[in-house]
Amino acid sequence: MANANANTNSVAKKEESKLPALNLETMELDASSGLENISQDDLATPRLKVLMQLSPELEELEGAKAGMIFNTVTSELYDGSKGIRVLPCAYQRQYVEWADRGQGSGAPINVFDASSDVLTKTTRDDNNKDRLSNGNYVETCGNHYVLLITDEGDATPALITMKATQLKKSRKWNSMLLNLKLKGKNGLFTPPSYSHYYRLKTVKEGNDKGNWYGWEISREDQLQDTNYYSMAKTFAESVSKGEVKVKYEQETATEDQKVPF
Repeated sequence: MANANANTNSVAKKEESKLPALNLETMELDASSGLENISQDDLATPRLKVLMQLSPELEELEGAKAGMIFNTVTSELYDGSKGIRVLPCAYQRQYVEWADRGQGSGAPINVFDASSDVLTKTTRDDNNKDRLSNGNYVETCGNHYVLLITDEGDATPALITMKATQLKKSRKWNSMLLNLKLKGKNGLFTPPSYSHYYRLKTVKEGNDKGNWYGWEISREDQLQDTNYYSMAKTFAESVSKGEVKVKYEQETATEDQKVPF
């Protein structure tokens, strides 16, 4: 009986081995099959954020430490002292109205675009929050849409939102992009924002309100990879067309922490 089973298994293996192996060319012919109904609204853009002393991820993720950079979609952690490599693709400033924590749903009350005059209707309170007459506060958010380039060479669209103390870093980054010039056949010109790689690290900062980690931004070498260039350009065009939406989340820091991040 044992020999019969062995023979049966041997025959099954021989028959299985006769099946043609699935190759890359077959998959390429069926490229994007099954993905036809997925639009930009069905995708989640990873948010890259700096972990703080009270970030819940420190308890939820093994190895998570304050100062690390966290990917909200993949849950990957990046060493803040080493930083991440990105190609900046687009920028957008928005004003987000919130109710104080515990007094609302945790979702934004309103989101205003850069042309809004909502800040003229606010008053700065003792915690450096811009308050409206209804008691809600308004955050100025500098949204930097980037292509995250991993050590393995993968490229992923992502979002970095800078606000409060980090708005200075956001303006500095924008100035670095605008002031960069390259020499072409017609003279100097301002290249697209994704012409160069940038390194984003985290550094410890503080003032009389407390301590926190912030961004440190530096320019690296010029982009040479045409695939990355094409991906960055496509992402930039999607943002420009309004196809990429920001899903804002209220910070988890408690009010008594009073860190103006």
